[in-house]
Amino acid sequence: PIFMLVEQMAKRDKNRNPNAEGPRESSVLEKLDAAESASVLKALVDHHPELRSEAEALAREALGEVSLFSVADDVEDAVLQFDYDDLNSRAGGHSGGYVEPTEAAWELLEEAVEPFVSQMKRYLDLGLEEQSREVCQGILLGLYRVRDGRSNDILGWAEDFPAEAAGNALEVLMSAAGGEGVPAGRKPRGLSSAFVREHMPDWEWVLKPGSKD
Repeated sequence: PIFMLVEQMAKRDKNRNPNAEGPRESSVLEKLDAAESASVLKALVDHHPELRSEAEALAREALGEVSLFSVADDVEDAVLQFDYDDLNSRAGGHSGGYVEPTEAAWELLEEAVEPFVSQMKRYLDLGLEEQSREVCQGILLGLYRVRDGRSNDILGWAEDFPAEAAGNALEVLMSAAGGEGVPAGRKPRGLSSAFVREHMPDWEWVLKPGSKD
């Protein structure tokens, strides 16, 4: 997304100045990695403050597309990626002491879901409430799909994890009132009841956060 922003800003700048040199700059931009692109974008905005609002609009546009079903697929894959080898690498006796298989399973699963929760928090911090809600619904749907464990090696040791993790993700979304990206005194909209009843009929408790132990 950063490279796309830099490229779009460069193209728009070229349109404003047709005499600006083009091919060489474009070839350089295309070879930048993410960190270099971010540095160029920052320098561009610092040198041309008048472009900040345009850069902000492009950034929001780049971050604006979220597919909850893609998020759900990724969450499902992340949770189901582990096997007994992964569990055994965490459980048992280690230099730090003995780790129970159940504890090891929970640690692995929590680490698998954490990047998606962080993504949701990032959208909240940016004030993109609709996108954060879509990510949350994707997280919940992915967890809902694996709620029965499907004889998975790891979930068998953490049967309550899907529901617990779903509740935690929902709590993060609904406790965002007063946060940096959400106006004080107003919470983000809750989940879509139609979506929950169609795709997660056994988890209608998510429509009333805090209703499930």
